[in-house]
Amino acid sequence: MKELLLIRDNLANKISYYHLALFVISLPFDRFYSHLILASFGIHTLLHFKKLLLKPVFTWRTLILQSIFFLAVLSTIYAPDKQLAFKEWGLYIPVLVLPILLCINPLDLKKYGPYLMLIFSLGCAATIIYLYADALLALRYYHLPYSLLFSASYTNHNFSQTIDIHATFLSMQVGLALVFMLSQFIKEGRLISRLFHGFICLILLMGIIQLSSKSVFAALFLIINFAVPLFLLEGKNRTRFILVSASISALIVVLIAKSGTFRERYLTELKQDFSRSKNNVDVEPRLMRWEVATGVIKQSPIIGHGAGSEIPLVKEQYFQNTCYVSYVNGLNAHNEYLSLMIKSGIIGLCVYIITLLYGFRAAIRKKDIVFFALMTLTAVVSFSENVLDADKGVIFFSFFFTLFIFASEQKEKLSLPIKRHKNLRHVATKHVIVPSSLQT
Repeated sequence: MKELLLIRDNLANKISYYHLALFVISLPFDRFYSHLILASFGIHTLLHFKKLLLKPVFTWRTLILQSIFFLAVLSTIYAPDKQLAFKEWGLYIPVLVLPILLCINPLDLKKYGPYLMLIFSLGCAATIIYLYADALLALRYYHLPYSLLFSASYTNHNFSQTIDIHATFLSMQVGLALVFMLSQFIKEGRLISRLFHGFICLILLMGIIQLSSKSVFAALFLIINFAVPLFLLEGKNRTRFILVSASISALIVVLIAKSGTFRERYLTELKQDFSRSKNNVDVEPRLMRWEVATGVIKQSPIIGHGAGSEIPLVKEQYFQNTCYVSYVNGLNAHNEYLSLMIKSGIIGLCVYIITLLYGFRAAIRKKDIVFFALMTLTAVVSFSENVLDADKGVIFFSFFFTLFIFASEQKEKLSLPIKRHKNLRHVATKHVIVPSSLQT
């Protein structure tokens, strides 16, 4: 743990590292903090910019990372409301800026990426502990039974409202942290370290269940039961893990089915989402909203209606299709794929799918289970939420996507003392030093 705080590097890189560490810790909380830290990181990076350390900026890789921003810029040309279109530009600023900043910043992302992921995971675990503590203190203050913790009053959005974040977006962060800590648990050999990582995994898993995001739960079910053993294990260890994970998953499903609150959230509401009936529901089912969105898409299927056009267009159709709750609340389509087709047509959908496939390909090629988890979480949640229409979704996806891509393509650096042996540092950049034990 000491090396997380006291890294051995030059002063500029230390400051960059601490900026990013604070940034990942701030992600579950108000966007003011993450935006402020990101702005400070940008200023610091520009002040210490050195042309010799510049990584290639104008590449296809960077363009893919920034593709969603440029898609919004191009679709602004024919947008009916330019003010809403420019507002969408503002939302996508991190998508444009983060790849550039991490390109021109000399911090070794391959080396410090795991450190940042551990800090992020511990921050997510601390956030879940805080939310549980806040809920228990509230129950105690009002002299209510602690069993209410597992009622509808403290699940999903009611659990995350204390820090004012959508339950699904917090679940995506916690889910990514869970996969990282699980991978560390599998890789660790020391008992104390495995116990520590296992404990953090348990806290994060409790958070996932309490937040009750169906799409994140489904994505994690696939990742943990199938991707983790394929990426990290072989032979008997793989078989043993599959049996254990399948047993735990089955136990969780049984507990959910037997609990009134969680059964209502995970099973009953799932059936309602795919129903066309508006009876006994607080808001129209997702299927009805998807049908409305599909009708809007058919009006301009190739290029869409322009950036920022989704809410005004679907809102009008909500009223005509008697979806009055969705109309009054100005709800979006709750499907990123349909949302992009409304704004940018088939072209926009293809750009997004190519971006996702690029990430999946890089993750599979490097056998990076955490990177693969990010792409799976994003792809699955995009079926039920407009991931890129919320600041928390945009900044989460753009930062970690950029981090994993750059870390996977960054070459190993020779570890030499920071201030001493400067003449050797110059030589080491041109020659590979072969240990005498390996020479023939």
